[in-house]
Amino acid sequence: MAEKFISERNLRFLLYEVFDVESLLTHPRYADHSREVFEMILETALRMGKTIFKPLLTEMDRQQPEYVAGEVRVHPKVRNIMRECGDGGWIAATADYDHGGQQLPMMVGMMIPAAIFSAANYSAGVYSGLTAGAAALIAGFCPPETQELYLPKMYAGIWQGTMALTEPQAGSSLSDVLTTAELTDQGYYKIKGQKIFISAGDHNGVDNVIHMILARIKGAPAGVKGISLFIVPKKRIEADGALAENDVNCAGIYHKLGYRGCPITQLSFGENDDCRGWLVGEANKGLTYMFQMMNGARIDVGLGAASIASAAYYASLEYARERPQGRKLTDKDPLSPQIPIIEHPDVRRMLLFQRAVVEGSFSLLMQCSYLEDLVLCTGGEEKENADLLLELLTPVAKSYPAEMGILSCSAGIQILGGYGYCDEFPLEQYYRDVRIHPIHEGSTGIQGMDLLGRKMMMQKGKAATLYKREVQKTIRQAKEDSELAPYAGELEKALDKLGQVTVYLAGRGNAELFLADATLYLEYFGIIAIAWQWLMQVLVARNALAAGGLFPGDVNFYEGKMATFRYFFVYELPKTAGLALTLTKGSSLTVDIINDYFAD
Repeated sequence: MAEKFISERNLRFLLYEVFDVESLLTHPRYADHSREVFEMILETALRMGKTIFKPLLTEMDRQQPEYVAGEVRVHPKVRNIMRECGDGGWIAATADYDHGGQQLPMMVGMMIPAAIFSAANYSAGVYSGLTAGAAALIAGFCPPETQELYLPKMYAGIWQGTMALTEPQAGSSLSDVLTTAELTDQGYYKIKGQKIFISAGDHNGVDNVIHMILARIKGAPAGVKGISLFIVPKKRIEADGALAENDVNCAGIYHKLGYRGCPITQLSFGENDDCRGWLVGEANKGLTYMFQMMNGARIDVGLGAASIASAAYYASLEYARERPQGRKLTDKDPLSPQIPIIEHPDVRRMLLFQRAVVEGSFSLLMQCSYLEDLVLCTGGEEKENADLLLELLTPVAKSYPAEMGILSCSAGIQILGGYGYCDEFPLEQYYRDVRIHPIHEGSTGIQGMDLLGRKMMMQKGKAATLYKREVQKTIRQAKEDSELAPYAGELEKALDKLGQVTVYLAGRGNAELFLADATLYLEYFGIIAIAWQWLMQVLVARNALAAGGLFPGDVNFYEGKMATFRYFFVYELPKTAGLALTLTKGSSLTVDIINDYFAD
């Protein structure tokens, strides 16, 4: 198994050279930190990834959680991992000082450990990430006395946090949530209902599980306007501080294709009419609150996919360098030595594809983390614009790495050939693990409708205008470089065409026709967004090479960036032309087709 699973050099490149994380230190929120602190975090996270997370990758996949006698039993090291993440401050890394956190920038406290831990062992990293997200909701919308009850144990990794949205009859349609909440004269609510597909929803690696659950208060309006958010612990906290069972029961776990080290559970609330929940914030505003966690979770999903694809890339690269097979096409001597398969152009094409997806995705995700930081530490128009741009990019940052991560891992299997299909090599696990990402936290289809139907149109297209302005700024900078100018021109044409396609779709007449091919639009938008990120990266690489005085390893790194950039613009960006053609054909096939036509 390849020792390397992520590029430390690339993480530093994005942090310091492309997005200039040190510029955030001028803001009071982050003024206590320094580059030395950031380096310590990066190095510690890498050490944990190598020594704690990676050694358990295969073991956690093969020793999956079991549901025995009403208890979900996970790998025994899960408890150790949660404590390590708690003791090291990783769960509370970006939380405010007032809540017991370290108040680190999102670019460092969220992006760096999540990328490293997920690349080392995605399943193992999910437990602490879910807990951090649930804790952020409690910190953001609950009074101090509620925070004191839950946050210390959650940040310590002693209690698990979850997000419980999905129901059997509703799936992703949250307006159809049926779980009910009835107020009692004791101030708490009685909760009744079922939730499915809840990651880490129950397990013996922690002492308690704190669910953030959507439910409908009796008498509330129909649809999403009548949904409230509740804290529902598996074990409730009594007045004397003792824990008592809270009528939250696990009905079983799902047996999954991949992502096997973390259980996904089905939960039943209030079977004995004694499940108690506590309202978060105001009644009927639960979906608004939950979207804070969901938006963060969607970026986390994209980051998880990119990280798994990163591990797959380095496993493929190691194999390609070491595996001798065949000879160059120009070598006609059958007795000459075989060459490593990395010498074959088609293998190089697949490796370039993998690297283009991984490092392009990481750049977009770092962009989103940077925007999150601006939202947290600025005000006025700067804050508003950062928030709008982050809203627009979130469905793209979730879906491009998720969808392309599958293809990237598939290319890795192809490089290994028959060995890639066997579980003696890690590629088949990476392929299985990455497949969940286009599904959970809002499927790709939902992200497409969100991008086209909501984000591109919100505030009369202001977010879309801001996005276009940012991409054009990068294009203008690249046009000043004679070598980059032709590539910048190609991106400019694709961006202009995107605008034309958007106007065409908006004029299609009704919502069904408008959004019928939103997933294709999302794919189109995603390619352009990643091309933008590659153009940003290569501007930095060009400047570094021009400045000179580099070590050989740095020269190779920057030249590798240049080669991968060229690959993306030659092989990937042209795909937008075909997508634009399909999107403007005016077809209503998927709207008009009769269901019976799918039968034999």
